[in-house]
Formats: sequence, C-alpha cells, structure tokens
Amino acid sequence: MQVVMATNNENKLREAREILSPLGIEVLSQTEAGVHVDPEENGETFAENALIKARAVFELVKKPVIADDSGLCVDALGGRPGVYSARYAPKDQLCSKLLGELRDVPEEERGAYFCCTIAYIDENGSGTVAGKCEGMIGYEERGTNGFGYDPVFVYGDKTLAEMTAEEKNAISHRGAAMRQLCEVFRERYGETHADK
Repeated sequence: MQVVMATNNENKLREAREILSPLGIEVLSQTEAGVHVDPEENGETFAENALIKARAVFELVKKPVIADDSGLCVDALGGRPGVYSARYAPKDQLCSKLLGELRDVPEEERGAYFCCTIAYIDENGSGTVAGKCEGMIGYEERGTNGFGYDPVFVYGDKTLAEMTAEEKNAISHRGAAMRQLCEVFRERYGETHADK
C-alpha cells in the first residue's frame, strides 16, 4: 500500500517511514509522487494546517495522503510558539531564540509539550489524529540526533536529540499520532497491511 505524505521534509519522512513501513505501508514524499505544491498554512490550529496540506496534495494525486502539522507549546510563553513553531526563528536559530526567551525562567516553570496532528484523506473522506509528548525545556542544547527543537526538549533525563530513533519514536508526539493513524488504516483498509 502506498500513501503520499504532503511534505518534502526529510526528517518527517524518515520518522513516518520508520513507523509505517513495518506495517507494509510505503510512504512517498510529494515530490516522489510528482507533486509540487506549497499551500499557505493559514489555519489557526495544527489540525487546520494539516488538512490544508493534505487536501492540496490529494487534489493532484487522487490516492491516500497524509500530512502532519506539529509544534512546540511552552507553558511559560503562554503556549507559544505553537502553530508558528517553524516560523518562530530561522531554522538554525530556533533553539537559541527559545533558550534566550527562557533565560530567567526557573525549572518548575519550564514545562512544555510537542503536539502533532496528522490529517489523512482518501476517496472516502478525511480526518485527523493527534499525539502529544510532555517534557520541559532544558538550559542548553544537547544531542545531535534530532531536528528542530529536539536538542532543548527534555524527556526524562535525555533531550529528544540524545535519543535513538527507536527511543524517540516510542515516546514522541509524531510517534503517538502515527500509531493512531495505523489504527485508522486498519479500519479503512483491513488487517492485511497492518499485520505484515
């Protein structure tokens, strides 16, 4: 079974493939599917943005499409950066800007969570699933395995960037949403793919 993921983000594609390929689901990027669209993500929620992306690609490929919108919500910043996580700062300055904003915030107020909403759409309709990963923002960047805010997001005694792919996928917001997506796929397409 093939699904198209409405992204060309190699990190998101890698995580989706790691979780879905054992179920017999091949994940194509939108470029691999011959699609070159970049719809404006002007939704006010993760779900709205994910659906915008999924619908734009589905209109062109007419096969099952998934799209994710995710972000970091920090308690001390009133939930920011939230849906603006990717646009909060230049990509190589995301962590440094966040650490700067939280410079004088004590540990007990550094709570944060990652949220991921995955939209799916096929000829039978669309829907969304969501996952969450709760932790805190550390005081420095640690680890080299992650991307985005992973080097400053602490879960237990490690940042997400210090974890192996298996460790991260087991607890991450995207992993949680992908596992829910697998259940949706079982219901929509039967057990054959999920049991491989």
